[in-house]
Amino acid sequence: MIRSITIDDEPLALKQMVSYIDKTPFLELIGQFESALQAITFLQENEVDLMFVDINMPDLSGMDFVKSLNNPPKVIFTTAYSEYALEGFRVDAIDYLLKPIDYSLFLKASEKARERIQPKENESAEVRSDDNFLFIKSEYKILRIVLSDIKYIEGMREYVRIHLGNEKPVMTLMSMKKMEEYLPKTNFMRVHRSYIVNLDKITTVERNRIVFDEKVYIPVSEQYKPKFQKYLDDNFLV
Repeated sequence: MIRSITIDDEPLALKQMVSYIDKTPFLELIGQFESALQAITFLQENEVDLMFVDINMPDLSGMDFVKSLNNPPKVIFTTAYSEYALEGFRVDAIDYLLKPIDYSLFLKASEKARERIQPKENESAEVRSDDNFLFIKSEYKILRIVLSDIKYIEGMREYVRIHLGNEKPVMTLMSMKKMEEYLPKTNFMRVHRSYIVNLDKITTVERNRIVFDEKVYIPVSEQYKPKFQKYLDDNFLV
């Protein structure tokens, strides 16, 4: 795990960064601070791999803070002002995120940091022991996933997020194409470039969307619509 801290004087921005770190499988949040001065003592007493640092802060700016460190951890700057980008790269920043920060950009920057900090491990669902379950690697642990527990699978660039009903989603490093190969075709169907659904979990279809609950609408794209429509027709009671 990449030991990470985040520094931002804006409470809402700090909260967002904390949530992003928490849901990224290879990042471990070990500290959060509202000023660079608070982080200095922590860095002296703890081993930190990566810092997410806001640039515009009172007392000590994020840029001056990083410059003051003799052997700083890797850093990703966050700010609402684009004019600091060049200066950020001069201090060997891994990336520069412009607020408001989308999670996809945060993940991309974090992956760049991962490549710099440690070798990229082959995290994938490489062990399949039975037609009823599979094993995947997530957060450096091997997890047993019961196929019948899966509601749907969401593609996120190099990762997939496995949604398991009311449980916390599980992320693993794998392409959607590879995941599709592991899943039984009788129960699972790809309905969109970014979604695979468990057919047994579908209860409502509305306007070319699969409705799992009040907040989850899975689109059925034109590419996959004929196959999904055939499944509906084959199971439709006249």
